[in-house]
Amino acid sequence: MRTEDKAEKLSELPNIGKELERLLGGVGIHTKEDLRTVGAIDACLRLNLQGEACYSKLYALEGAIRGTRWHQLPKAYRADLKARYDRRKISQPSARPD
Repeated sequence: MRTEDKAEKLSELPNIGKELERLLGGVGIHTKEDLRTVGAIDACLRLNLQGEACYSKLYALEGAIRGTRWHQLPKAYRADLKARYDRRKISQPSARPD
């Protein structure tokens, strides 16, 4: 069995359906380990470059890494995650003009 066959599919994680799995694959994230290595913020920044990012996806990715539904992430933690994402996003080129 190949190593990639043993890797958990992203859609098997909480919060990640087939569409988000497809979007993540398009930015080079194919397994749970890829997602953990990249982290939720950087994964969402990659999606942002494709015009596919939003805060719900950011929270979903963080929840997936933690193995929980994103609604269970504490509100203060989500606010901190959003603020850290926004700070990083400022220096990133926009995928779509505003």
